Amino acid sequence: MSMIEKYNRRVEKANSLVGVSLDSDISLLPPDFRARDFPQFEFNKRVIDLTNDHVGAYKLNIAFYESRGPQGFGELKATMEYLKDQYPDIPTICDAKRGDVLNTNEQYAATLFDYFGFDAATVNPYLGKEPLEPFLRRKEKGCIVVCRTSNPGAGEIQDLNVGGKPIWSVIARKVKDDWNANGNCLLVVGATYPEEMKAIREIVGDMTFLVPGVGAQGGDLEAVVRSGLNSEKKGLIIVGGRSFIFAADPGAEVEKTKHAVNALR
Repeated sequence: MSMIEKYNRRVEKANSLVGVSLDSDISLLPPDFRARDFPQFEFNKRVIDLTNDHVGAYKLNIAFYESRGPQGFGELKATMEYLKDQYPDIPTICDAKRGDVLNTNEQYAATLFDYFGFDAATVNPYLGKEPLEPFLRRKEKGCIVVCRTSNPGAGEIQDLNVGGKPIWSVIARKVKDDWNANGNCLLVVGATYPEEMKAIREIVGDMTFLVPGVGAQGGDLEAVVRSGLNSEKKGLIIVGGRSFIFAADPGAEVEKTKHAVNALR
């Protein structure tokens, strides 16, 4: 089963297009968790247990674990093993934005897919298709190509004109026409730029989008759903991080967002 098939099945089961980002910044964890031997894992476990009924996918940004060295890697591994053991039907995404030459990407892909066991990973298209083959050729895994990001400075590079079109448009077309031979490509399309999202949807058809930027970054949920849904009323993984995981009741917050999205579908 491909990652996209797994996600679509999960959407049907949970009736949810909402993802949770387990970006467990150690400095922001409650004191009682920071005092534990495995603070990030214990915090993640709590969030997972409270939110899983309403989640379409979990996303983990590897930087929050890399920064803690072996301890952080161990807690990331423990989180992934917990998800695979307890909630194997929920897709897992590593937000690492990997992008390097071919032999280096071979190692990145092996780490993310084989060691940690992620179902998908974000990748950087700047070096072109050939170096991304270690990700693209994994038919069962999701290759999530950075296209239009949610950060305020995204336009500095992504809006540059290439042949009369912005770079984000060129990337979207390239992925659709040339990189998606295995049907395993997705795109990162930020919630904070709904007009661009609408244009990208027109370019790529029903391809699934990973959508950061809802919640703390200020993305408008209604605009995202109106602009981003595909012809099957799916095609979005709308991820929230801080607004979910640091809420007083993460489960209630995710459920509320799920219902808000579904009311717009």
